[in-house]
Amino acid sequence: MATILFVITAADHWTLADGTKQPAGYWAEEALGPYQVFKDAGYAIAAATPGGVAPTADALSLTPEFNGGEEGAERMREALRGATEFANPMRIEDVDIDDYAAVFYPGGWGPMEDLPDNAESGRLLTEWLASGKPLALVCHGPAALLATVGADGTSPFTGYRLTGLSNAEERLNGLADRAKWLLQDRLTGDLKADYRETEPFSTHVEADRTLFTGQNPGSAVPLARALVEALS
Repeated sequence: MATILFVITAADHWTLADGTKQPAGYWAEEALGPYQVFKDAGYAIAAATPGGVAPTADALSLTPEFNGGEEGAERMREALRGATEFANPMRIEDVDIDDYAAVFYPGGWGPMEDLPDNAESGRLLTEWLASGKPLALVCHGPAALLATVGADGTSPFTGYRLTGLSNAEERLNGLADRAKWLLQDRLTGDLKADYRETEPFSTHVEADRTLFTGQNPGSAVPLARALVEALS
């Protein structure tokens, strides 16, 4: 059975410009929706985080407010309990890409904290791109691509067409004015990517060669389905 690797933030907060630590982690919908898509398609799941730390699901992502009511929130919490592979992740540096069919980076504010400058994650993404295997990142997950930018300002992902959480969406989230930086700005400025967006919180997936990206939480499941199709 082929395996898909989740690389998940180990951060449980996002440090804002004034030093405030916003409680965070990974966004449950962006991990658990794709998790079920991959399971239903017959894939095994593995997980890795910085330092092999068990990841934290953002508490907000498990509330009724973000799951259409208490019934939806309980379904999300039940799905989290069932995703036992997330509880015992390996260290990113211990990943052998030959063992996996694809890699998936869920978002949440946590990736903004510990993935943009994580050298091991940057190395993994660079090797994955060179391998020709598909890779997918959603919402704030593409922040991890910033770790592939070298001292000369270039990245193997420079010029790729991609998406991720837009500035407009971050403003609607209420934290744009307090953030040290915004994802869209750095994907276009530092990574020099061909960034694309659609209306805030509308489903949007981009595919450029072997790179698959989704703009926001609602794009996570469509992104996972696009990845499965690419693998078939």
